[in-house]
Amino acid sequence: MAIDRKLIEDLQRRRAAAANPGAADRVAKRHADGRLTARERLDELFARDSFQEFGLHAQHETRGFGMDKKSLPTDGVITGIGFADGRPVAGFSQDFMIAGGSLGRIHARKICDLFDYAGRAGMPVVGFNDSGGARIQEGVESLSGYGQVFNRNVMMSGVVPQIAVICGPCAGGAAYSPALMDFVIMTRESAHMFICGPEVIRAVTGQQTTMAEIGSAEAHARDSGNIHFIAEDDRHAVALVHQLLGYLPSNNMMDPPHRPSEDISLQDDLAIEDLIPDDAKMAFDVKRIIGRIADGGEFLEVQQDFAPNMVVAFGRIDGVVVGFVANQPMVMAGTLDIDASDKGSRFIQTCNAFNIPLVTLVDVPGFMPGIAQEKGGIIRHGAKMLFAYGAATVPKITVIMRKAYGGAYLAMCSRDMGADLVLAWPTAEIAVMGAEGAVNVLYRKELEAADDNSALRGELIAAYRAEFASPYQSAARSFIHDVILPRRTRGAISLALRSLLSKREARPPKKHGNIPL
Repeated sequence: MAIDRKLIEDLQRRRAAAANPGAADRVAKRHADGRLTARERLDELFARDSFQEFGLHAQHETRGFGMDKKSLPTDGVITGIGFADGRPVAGFSQDFMIAGGSLGRIHARKICDLFDYAGRAGMPVVGFNDSGGARIQEGVESLSGYGQVFNRNVMMSGVVPQIAVICGPCAGGAAYSPALMDFVIMTRESAHMFICGPEVIRAVTGQQTTMAEIGSAEAHARDSGNIHFIAEDDRHAVALVHQLLGYLPSNNMMDPPHRPSEDISLQDDLAIEDLIPDDAKMAFDVKRIIGRIADGGEFLEVQQDFAPNMVVAFGRIDGVVVGFVANQPMVMAGTLDIDASDKGSRFIQTCNAFNIPLVTLVDVPGFMPGIAQEKGGIIRHGAKMLFAYGAATVPKITVIMRKAYGGAYLAMCSRDMGADLVLAWPTAEIAVMGAEGAVNVLYRKELEAADDNSALRGELIAAYRAEFASPYQSAARSFIHDVILPRRTRGAISLALRSLLSKREARPPKKHGNIPL
């Protein structure tokens, strides 16, 4: 039967009103500031004409407090599914031009329904956060809405990838949903995120601060570690989302998007050896080592500005997706401190949740000494690394490049912590402590009595390294599997990855382990 023309016109009018909620001048101002509208952000994410919207006609039910005559198309959030890079993805985008993107009951219901759909279908969730916070006119219902969203974040954690994009204000309780997601991207100029703003902090504590100091993208990337990437604008943020999705599976029951090449790279890479200093005390940039191992030298570093003494990144080796975890000798000699331990353990758990093999590159002199570290709980934080590696059941390959001392050697995925393959370069030193420190402890009296202290010290250090720290000593005792030349690293890892992709490891029945938080 024919549809009545008035019904068609009414539907078209309603759709047009929801699709264009902001005045043209307000939209133009956003574009001038490098910002997209809520709907444009989803258009940028999804393939053309692939977006299927949920809740287009949803409306708020608030009465009183000046809301009686207000129309809030989509209730301030656009939700639905579309195709990104050829696979379905769920997305929501808060609309600041509709009541400041404030969250009320229907707004929260739409987000929760989307999470439920994504969980059943097994697809990633991408959320664009641009909201003034709770809708005050709805009272406790808005708080209830946040609680329901947080609960969905937790229920879907480790089930489907969750990516949050902060592209506007994200204040108070609203900040906790992104914090519960796997990755957080924040635009440099237009976004800010905080629990208490500068005015509240000044009123309550008397402390003076600025938004740049506590709520900016730079502050969260460098100081707090709350975010993983800084985007220059909305389009760059969406590009980062696409990059991340390129390494992640749709859900925890699937493998990541491997693209294994037919041939494995077994040729020697002499260039990698040019990156290693002759002097063992000289630092080198581990990112350049990762670049020699990863396909085409390409990798996506995560939390680049936070705890730079630890490098974590996604990459591919002969098409197989991996997560790199590496000490950075260029910063603090690559020691493990509180922040590096948190950064590393979180990344390890994320890779394990989504079936991504781990490649660990070790050059670590130990855990960071100091009063502040001890009082800050370095024992508890360092234990997170041990827990994360011990709990991980994905393929784990470790390469000991140079120093691997004490408890930090174990925390960087030794064979005892479950590594499937441990390789060492001839430059590796594996010991309870460095040779200089060990000699000072073991031979203090002899050194004090010696006429030529420096000559004896040098002899003892060389003897200690040969007897106790040599990689061949560890290989003889089966603590490592092989000693290889650096030029063989990429090929050896690639071979191991192919044999480990079918790895299955059962664990004792339990609800979950109790990580030392």
